[in-house]
Amino acid sequence: MTAAIDLATVWAFIIAFAVFVYVVMDGFDLGLGILFPLFPKKEDRDVIMNSVAPVWDGNETWLVLGGGGLMAAFPLAYAVLMPALYTPMIAMLIGLIFRGVAFEFRWRVTQGKRNRWDIAFAGGSLLATLAQGIALGAILQGVHVEGRHYAGGWWNWLTPFSVLTGIALAIGYALLGATWLVMKTEGPLRDKAYHLCWFLLFAMIGAIGAVSIATPFLHIQYTQRWFNWPNVILTAPVPIAVAAVTVLLLRSLANKWDYQPFFLTLALFALSYAGLGISMWPYIVPQSITIWQAASPENSQIFMLFGVAALVPLILGYTGWAYWVFRGKVRAGSGYH
Repeated sequence: MTAAIDLATVWAFIIAFAVFVYVVMDGFDLGLGILFPLFPKKEDRDVIMNSVAPVWDGNETWLVLGGGGLMAAFPLAYAVLMPALYTPMIAMLIGLIFRGVAFEFRWRVTQGKRNRWDIAFAGGSLLATLAQGIALGAILQGVHVEGRHYAGGWWNWLTPFSVLTGIALAIGYALLGATWLVMKTEGPLRDKAYHLCWFLLFAMIGAIGAVSIATPFLHIQYTQRWFNWPNVILTAPVPIAVAAVTVLLLRSLANKWDYQPFFLTLALFALSYAGLGISMWPYIVPQSITIWQAASPENSQIFMLFGVAALVPLILGYTGWAYWVFRGKVRAGSGYH
């Protein structure tokens, strides 16, 4: 029994890690798509695409690991959550398909048709981001479970809170995209990205605050987890750290540093993700199913661990190598064609 509990916890952290790495890796290029309409010049758009071209298409690996790991390690949670989230999940996949196809096709068509693919790239990025944020909000607010089945309706995922989390994620990804441009570009494009960072940072802090205020009202368990004594001793460092990172991020933008804004924005995402984990633990379907109740048999989890132990370091290795090889600034007239 102890081994089964430990394995369930290990797999919960593996899936959480995979999802977070996906957010880190794919968040900034989805953010670039969201920001695309704000950069109407062809030269700027080409530089934006070239800045992410060498690394963007491996990011969904982590999404597959997170979704596949959920299905294999916690099949009950997968069986309950997927019917509850069919619509946002389908919307996310459609958005990712449009974004991926547009990324490749825009280089191989005339200027008029390229504008159409630019619209598809921006629209697909925004659709995928909103769908991810709405799905997150729908999970956090809980789904209607009876026995071992989803018992809610087709549109239960659509609530003011889930729309709020969708908008908040879009703002966060846009800030990641803007700080990525600060790090990877130069000249007027970089200056415009700096300017956008200021507005997006304050919008993101407002979004974090709005979601943080709304979350305790979803369930009494969230309120108890964050504010009851002695839990507050463990939870208080999270908002304090958010405030500290925000101050550092403002300082880095004021000094017009290139690299710090991006990594500090990632720190804000990490702290927000930690807050999500604090709220949900140990439930994988909030207030309904714990990780132990949803876990697959012990032998299955052990078998899958061998594959994860071999593949995850390999994926991290070649991903890190790709970022290292293509480090530095991207200039107009060079890159992916």
